[in-house]
Amino acid sequence: MHPDTPVYVISVAAKLLGVHPQTLRVYEREGLVEPFRTQKNRRLYSEDDILLLQYIHFLTHERGVNIAGVRMILEMLDADEKPLKAFLEEEFKTQG
Repeated sequence: MHPDTPVYVISVAAKLLGVHPQTLRVYEREGLVEPFRTQKNRRLYSEDDILLLQYIHFLTHERGVNIAGVRMILEMLDADEKPLKAFLEEEFKTQG
């Protein structure tokens, strides 16, 4: 399965991340992540989304960065020439 294939409903994604589903809704409302929506409007998260959400959670809970700061960091990473996914994979290899 390709890492950008949406497969996880919000409850499963939240459980994988160790957060409440409402946290994921806040991240979406703030524009930090955009999960796929089914025809019935259910959110589905991909492996790539989970990786991004892990990084967001790391920034907010381990580094104390607020949502506005996370948005700025993600915008800077997005403007960088290195793809965001490659950065996140490298970042988590060095973290853990």
